[in-house]
Amino acid sequence: MKKGFYTIMAAQFFSSLADNALLIAAIALLKDLHAPQWMTPLLKLFFVLSYVILAAYVGAFADSMAKGRVMFITNTIKVAGCLMMLFGSHPLLAYGVVGFGAAAYSPAKYGILTELLPPEKLVAANGWIEGLTVSSIILGTVLGGALISPHISHAILARMPAVITSPAAAAMIVIVGIYVLAALVNLRIPDTGAHYPRQEHNPIKLVSDFADCFMTLWRDKLGQISLAVTTLFWGAGATLQFIVLKWAEKALGMTLSESALLQAVSALGVAMGAMLAAARIPLKRSLSVLPVGIAMGLAVIAMAFFSKDLLTFGADWKVPLYLVIAYIFLIVVGALAGFFVVPMNALLQHRGHVLLSAGHSIAVQNFNENLSVLVMLCLYALLIWLNVSVNIVIVLFGLFVSGTMWLVMKRHRANQRIFDSVALIGEVKH
Repeated sequence: MKKGFYTIMAAQFFSSLADNALLIAAIALLKDLHAPQWMTPLLKLFFVLSYVILAAYVGAFADSMAKGRVMFITNTIKVAGCLMMLFGSHPLLAYGVVGFGAAAYSPAKYGILTELLPPEKLVAANGWIEGLTVSSIILGTVLGGALISPHISHAILARMPAVITSPAAAAMIVIVGIYVLAALVNLRIPDTGAHYPRQEHNPIKLVSDFADCFMTLWRDKLGQISLAVTTLFWGAGATLQFIVLKWAEKALGMTLSESALLQAVSALGVAMGAMLAAARIPLKRSLSVLPVGIAMGLAVIAMAFFSKDLLTFGADWKVPLYLVIAYIFLIVVGALAGFFVVPMNALLQHRGHVLLSAGHSIAVQNFNENLSVLVMLCLYALLIWLNVSVNIVIVLFGLFVSGTMWLVMKRHRANQRIFDSVALIGEVKH
């Protein structure tokens, strides 16, 4: 890998670390405000709303200047959102501002990969980026849970001004520092030398251009398959994040701080699957991983039938047996998810780079993926509002994932009967 790639990885790691720690702090703040339970998944909804609303504009913004500069500017917006939450803004609104910065950050952080690296390096690069991102999710979730825990939060509050009084606020002080560190790393990202035509500024024309890019990717036989899979994955992943928290509370009797560790364990599995895919699956064979998506959905269903009450043996161990089994199960589910999404992500980036530009293709990807997140989180919030059992939610979720992946595989086979679309992998930019 080129030297600049490692700087990009470092910038992504610290920015994502802060995002995930802030989510746990925001959930804790909602609990302090005695907000209703259905409001918790809306945090993620407000975060991803900008990805959908601004999709037509952030691609052009990412291609208007060097990607490192774009990442610095948008990371600064994240700092502003974190400070808003710290100084009294409603957590939904403030986390929405952080999402605004993330939406503009994303086309630059992924688009720069296609500028910096050749197609044959994209699966490996995505494996490393995904592995590092998931590592940041693990550490960020654990960090957020640790920062709001009584022991650590009291130690932080003892060194803070009197106006900082809650564990959530203490956590945000540390998180702001991490965002600032990410901004400093962004300044070290080199200019790749990639330059695009002067970007359109007319909002209506930008929407029209985005619509053209959107249709181009969905009409492409490879683009539509990879886009369908990544769209499903990110919507399902965001929803599963909250399902695990709810399941840990109901089935395992865990607190928010404790259940944050389960999210980290699941993310560890994703990192393991991502790294395995990076090592074993070349871009030419990326579509061979589609059946793994069906297996992941079926594996999630098994979670609905497990609880701490099923295992009385080993309950008095230092780490109870039921918790060990839960850890192993979540690692397996995460590994299946990481193994099938990384090759699909690399394939989608490759087709987007061939057919469009780096920033525009990632903006289309973000629009689809985060629209999926919005829809699935709204459905989840509705089910929680209707007091549907978390076990029923898990079964419905698993069936939906497996069923959708089966339809995607069926579509790919139909495409292949028309012509060999797999032969297009590795094609040079049009």
